[in-house]
Amino acid sequence: MSTASQQLVSVHPEELKFIFELEKQSFCDLKVVNNTEHHVAFKVKTTSPKKYFVRPNTNVIQPWDACFIRVTLQAQHEYPPGMQCKDKFLLQSTKVPPNSDIDDLSPDAFNKDEGKVVEECKLKVVYVSPDSVTSDGMRNSNGSPDASSNQVIQRAKEERDAAVRQTQQLQQELDMLKRRRLPKRDPGFSFKFAFLVALMGLMVGFLLNLSLSSP
Repeated sequence: MSTASQQLVSVHPEELKFIFELEKQSFCDLKVVNNTEHHVAFKVKTTSPKKYFVRPNTNVIQPWDACFIRVTLQAQHEYPPGMQCKDKFLLQSTKVPPNSDIDDLSPDAFNKDEGKVVEECKLKVVYVSPDSVTSDGMRNSNGSPDASSNQVIQRAKEERDAAVRQTQQLQQELDMLKRRRLPKRDPGFSFKFAFLVALMGLMVGFLLNLSLSSP
């Protein structure tokens, strides 16, 4: 049961932290938890709507349930002064009728009128330089999981996928070489074949090491 002092929703983490790199997107995931036995609708606003992509920016959370929001920082072309960010986010929440969904929300659902209770949670934005990420890329200075670690995991997967594509391309080139009608006594064939097989082995070894090292 909810109490009078209990907030409708709680938001984790309480600040949006992005790994900031020029010409690269970055994202932060938020978890919004409904602390009540009622259906609660929320809406996310920001002071810089052109810089960020928020999905979903509006939704209805069922009683005692939770919703995840992904906030994406669009690729930026210059560093902010001192790596300080003045952008702000505001998450508004209010009770809605039972079994409501996002299509049932009226345009004035979050307007504070006629005694309607609309709670607000302010979130600040923090930019983090890639150099400040710890060696394992998974924990912050307090030892707790860092939301920005998802960025590190994504990059490791992208590098692994690139290695897979390179291996596939090398295999295709090897198959093409096999299909060529070369003279049986071509002195260069055995050397080329051995070289490609050795290169294939190196690529497979690299791929296995990368797969084992990534989560």
